[in-house]
Amino acid sequence: MEKWDLYDNNRQLTGKTIERGQNCPQNLCRLVVHICIFNKRGEMLIQQRQGNKKSWPNAWDITLGGCVQAGETSQQAVKRELREELGIDYDFSNVRPYMTINFDNGFDDFYLIEEDVPLNKITFKDNEVQAVKWATEEEILDMIKSKQFINYYPTFISALFEMREARGVHKN
Repeated sequence: MEKWDLYDNNRQLTGKTIERGQNCPQNLCRLVVHICIFNKRGEMLIQQRQGNKKSWPNAWDITLGGCVQAGETSQQAVKRELREELGIDYDFSNVRPYMTINFDNGFDDFYLIEEDVPLNKITFKDNEVQAVKWATEEEILDMIKSKQFINYYPTFISALFEMREARGVHKN
């Protein structure tokens, strides 16, 4: 059974864990990682979730996301998730999350990278993903409107595209 470390509201490890499927105890949090891979044309690699998934079956999503397992760092988890879900090996040892978004009982670390990944080199190893493709911001926003994509805030998707080339909230 997959176990997740629990953090306090200041993102400090508590030494406690929960098993996948359990709710986080009040005032404790889990850590989730996400990655958005962009190509040189400014398209995002998106994935379609398997139809047997409990949440959002068959929906399209950003490149990937998953929970950090007990004992892992954020970087180790995003590397593992990318390898497990899409068969892509990428070195995250010197890569920090682009941003962290707080949610009830957790932290979402978002990594944004540019990598021209050939679609024919992607393998689906863990039955989480059924298809991948490159998509523009407009295509993703249209997919959200037509309920084919997970219901992210459209402004959030636009922000990912806008901020992918530079760190921080100011334009250079």
